[in-house]
Amino acid sequence: MRKPMLAAMLTVLSLTSVLAAAPGASAEETRCVGTIGPRLLDNVRVPAGKTCVLNGTRLKGTLKVERNATLRATKIRVNGNVQAENHKLVSLSGSIVGGQVQIDQGGAFQVGANRVTGGIQVVANAGASKLNQNVVNQDVQVFDHDGGVAVNGNRIDGNLQCKENTPPPTGGGNVVQGNKEDQCEDL
Repeated sequence: MRKPMLAAMLTVLSLTSVLAAAPGASAEETRCVGTIGPRLLDNVRVPAGKTCVLNGTRLKGTLKVERNATLRATKIRVNGNVQAENHKLVSLSGSIVGGQVQIDQGGAFQVGANRVTGGIQVVANAGASKLNQNVVNQDVQVFDHDGGVAVNGNRIDGNLQCKENTPPPTGGGNVVQGNKEDQCEDL
């Protein structure tokens, strides 16, 4: 009787010490104002109205661009998503993104020569923009853009979907495994 009880108590104590020693799951967030070179970071946030230049930076988490902020990122690696909302400018080139690229309700964007494991979604932006030479494993969606967007030479494993853009997107040479839809059917 004593041995089973002792074994049960030791098991509980072992589990308690393992749980107490487990580190917290919180990731650090780096505020980017200025330039960050080749470093390994968790999450990066570009604060409202600021400019961030990332060159060769690696992120374990997500990259967020806030209202009226500018991001210029070259040869970065992001394990998570790149998210911009109400931005001034997003320029992402020669980079690898493990998640989605979402650029919504802001100014211009230039997304070129990237590898994106997820999809690319650009919605309700304004200003002359480019989406060129990307390799995308899921859908690319260009919706409700004002100011013109060029879509050239992308390789897309999903669909290329374009709707309600003024003027309609221009470009060509896109290799799409799914469908080319609406305004992008001839691109």
